[in-house]
Parts: sequence; structure tokens; C-alpha cells
Amino acid sequence: MKRLDQIITAIQRGKLDPETARERLLQTISSVGQGTHLDLARTLRTGNPEVVFCEGKTPEQTASIMRRMLEVHGSVLGTRASLDHAHTVQKQLPEIKYDSASRLLYFIPPEHQKQGCIVVLSAGTSDLQVAEEAAGTAEFLGSRVIRHYDCGVAGVHRLMSAAKDFSKANAIIAVAGMDGALPTVAAGLSPVPVIGVPTSVGYGTGLGGCAALMTMLNSCAPGVSVVNIDNGFGAGYQAHCINRGCILAAQKTENQG
Repeated sequence: MKRLDQIITAIQRGKLDPETARERLLQTISSVGQGTHLDLARTLRTGNPEVVFCEGKTPEQTASIMRRMLEVHGSVLGTRASLDHAHTVQKQLPEIKYDSASRLLYFIPPEHQKQGCIVVLSAGTSDLQVAEEAAGTAEFLGSRVIRHYDCGVAGVHRLMSAAKDFSKANAIIAVAGMDGALPTVAAGLSPVPVIGVPTSVGYGTGLGGCAALMTMLNSCAPGVSVVNIDNGFGAGYQAHCINRGCILAAQKTENQG
């Protein structure tokens, strides 16, 4: 935003002609190797930077992309990163950390602050990787996260214990495989939106997460939305947007008061 303001001011003062301004704005789209064009202006449009999906990229491609993202934004997040990705990236960019539980590669500056609150639930320990991808994504984007893991409905008393934190949250993420019932029960106890994340955890008739997905899509509890199978990143991003919207609305109300 600071760079954009500088360009606008320069145009207003007659120090920058439109053609040069256009060229400088186009520089926000950075090419990194063959077939890679980074969307460096995404933060201006959406409030959140582009995130690197590492799976399918070579470790070298991932390192080049993350270096450029770090130069521009001062922070960077990579999802679905393998150990090979991590070793190559950290060799070139030692400040970047790798979390094997979530498979996230990230750098967050020290001044980074987390606001609001999101609660992340997982039905079982087997859902931990997807739950941590969701939690880590939300934290990177700037949301405070409370975690409650292994609280599936087979032992529903465990969820009741976690429900004490629901009133603190602006959004809840419920991660579950098997029958995928956790989001429905959570929504019946929650005053805020619940984002269901079906996982591919389960026996044969779980059909790689399709059974959990269908359960969540057919939830009888209002307030449940659903992302794709194993899409912890999508859930973390959506929950952060809800959380940020609540914070901005509260700030606006406070300023008007």
C-alpha cells in the first residue's frame, strides 16, 4: 500500500507520467523462471498475500518462489511441503521454518501480531496434519488460534470440554474423517460459523473422505460450511477472513461511537 500511495502521489504532483506509473504497477507481477508468474499485488486486492503450494513443484522452484515472496512481503507461507522442499529452501533461506506436523514452510516477522480468535477442533489424532495446516495458515495470516484435538463425537464429553472456548471465537474449524459428524455437533453448541473439513481418514467405505464430505454437506445444523477433502489451508484462510471481518466491524463500531 505504501508503494501504491507513492505512485499515486507522484502522478498527482506531475512527477510521474501515466505510462511510467503503469510500468511500475506491472512490476508487481514478478516472473520467476519458466511458467511461474507471482501475484505480488494480491495483498492489495484481498488483504492476504499469495501462498506457495509446494506439492508438485521441485525444491529448487519452491526456493526461488519463496525467496521472491519474502523479498516483497517480508513474510511467506508454503503449504504441502516435503522434507526435500524444506531442506532446499532452508539451505538458501535459513530464516524459514518447517513444521512437519502441518507440512508448512513459513517465515513470520517478529512484529507479527495475532488478533481475534479461531477455534480449531479435530476429531482424532489421525486428523492432526490437516488440523495443523488449518491452524498454521490462520496464524500466519494474523489470527489467534485455540486448539482442541482428539475430541470426536465417539467420546462426545471431550467436545463438551472444548465448547467452553466457543464463545471466545469468531469462527470454528472442525476437522474430521470417518463419519464426519463433528462439525454438526459443534454447530449445535456454537454461536459462530463452523467450517467443516472432511479428511481422507477412515476405513474402506469412507471412500477417501467422500463419506465425511457428504455428511458435512448434509448437516442438519445451520451455520456449517464445508471445504474440500483434506483442505486445511482453505479452512484456515476462510476462518481468518471471518475473524478479520469481525475485528474490522468492531473497530468501525468503536470509531463511530
